[in-house]
Amino acid sequence: MNPILKRIITALTVAAVVVCGVVFLPKVVIAVVLCALIALAVVEYSMLLAKKLKPASAGFIASLAVGAALIVGGLAALPYILFKSEDGSIALLAVVAMVKLSDMGGFAFGMLSSRFMKRGNHKLCPTISPNKSWEGLFGSIVGSFLASYGFLSGPDFGWGSALLLGLAAALVGTFGDLVESKFKRWVGVKDSSTISWFNGMGGVLDMLDSLLFAPAVVYFLMQAFKV
Repeated sequence: MNPILKRIITALTVAAVVVCGVVFLPKVVIAVVLCALIALAVVEYSMLLAKKLKPASAGFIASLAVGAALIVGGLAALPYILFKSEDGSIALLAVVAMVKLSDMGGFAFGMLSSRFMKRGNHKLCPTISPNKSWEGLFGSIVGSFLASYGFLSGPDFGWGSALLLGLAAALVGTFGDLVESKFKRWVGVKDSSTISWFNGMGGVLDMLDSLLFAPAVVYFLMQAFKV
């Protein structure tokens, strides 16, 4: 199967499972699943780290502590949103949709621009992530904006607020992606999948990288906008 088609099918399947789970499962079950994903991300990080540093060495232990704290601290925003929001499940779904539709928009715009622009797309940060482009970043903003407007539009939340929220989700999500890409480049791997968790989509860290910082920022702005 074409790898791009394979990735799209996997992404749509995962998205459908996430939406159904968030909408229909009790909050406690969702929280357990989130905590399990966070734990798997830390495990995967430690396995990748062991490829670069000798386990049990001072450098390994220090890097593991810092990385685990960053992963747990960043992703902890997800269960926090679930329990602290008035309608936690919908708020969580809105935040995740903004970030992940940003990923999908970036992938689509980046792929199309590289194929149809005469000189290809314009690289955003080639030394860290060669596939990232400015065109993809624009697509990320469009995807986040559409999710933001679709979930939150109302009398007090128009397209201007949706654009600001979408812009924040896209930029911070892309930053998280670049942080993970820098780590993978340092370790010397193409994707984070030490075990084949998701067909065609890399590992847990690859799935969660854009969610590392963005949920906390997006939720803070949602509270500022009173939505």
